[in-house]
Amino acid sequence: MENYMEQMVLFLTKYGLNIIGAIIILILGRIAAGIGRRLIEKLMGRSKVDPSVTSFCGSLVYFGILAFTVLAALAKFGIQTASFIAVIGAAGLAVGLALQGSLANFAAGVLILILHPFKTGHYIEAGGVAGTVKDIQMFTTTLATPDNIKILVPNGKILNDVIKNISGYDTRRIDLVIGIGYGSDIEKAWQILEKIIQSDDRILKEPAYTIAVSELADSSVNFVVRPWVNSADYWATRFDLIKTIKQSFDENDIEIPFPQVTVHKG
Repeated sequence: MENYMEQMVLFLTKYGLNIIGAIIILILGRIAAGIGRRLIEKLMGRSKVDPSVTSFCGSLVYFGILAFTVLAALAKFGIQTASFIAVIGAAGLAVGLALQGSLANFAAGVLILILHPFKTGHYIEAGGVAGTVKDIQMFTTTLATPDNIKILVPNGKILNDVIKNISGYDTRRIDLVIGIGYGSDIEKAWQILEKIIQSDDRILKEPAYTIAVSELADSSVNFVVRPWVNSADYWATRFDLIKTIKQSFDENDIEIPFPQVTVHKG
């Protein structure tokens, strides 16, 4: 028993200050980690960064400071931390190689949340698919197709492809090509098209619409009709214009040609 007490006294005499120092380092490190996380979250919050990115960066700073604190505490006991760092680095490399696809998607997800090439609710074409963005997560982005099919697209595939954000701007231009027969009255057709465009309240005054004869095709004289609408009105206006133009041309004897095949008997 006395031998045990003597060893305890020797241990405390030799390592007592180191233990106290290590405890102080751990306490101060944890306080510093909390302060660092709150500071990062506050700064990124002011910059209106996505909350998901803010939370991730705050956690990264927090655990990074804690890891440094643990290494500093171990150093108080004379433990060589270089070997720990080497082991952690090797483990990190192995994990990184094994999960390089997932890490690439994760990095792409962070960039998407930071750069905002699109937002929830936007209709986009990217990664070979198209749909309305429902959710942006760290590894995947969830899209809903027009017929309401759920698609999960890896963020890496999206970021490495051309991103077409259909809803990126508040307005869109409708591009229609309307053909009339060569025997039809061009001026009359022009006036009908102008009347249809001007009578639709969804079509914007600015930018101004365009109606022009664009081509003398094989069997038709082609007009381009290009009105501007709010993005939310695009499809409804486009469908209504096509229907109204067909009905108005029929009522005014404006021919809309269709493909014909002439067969000659030998």
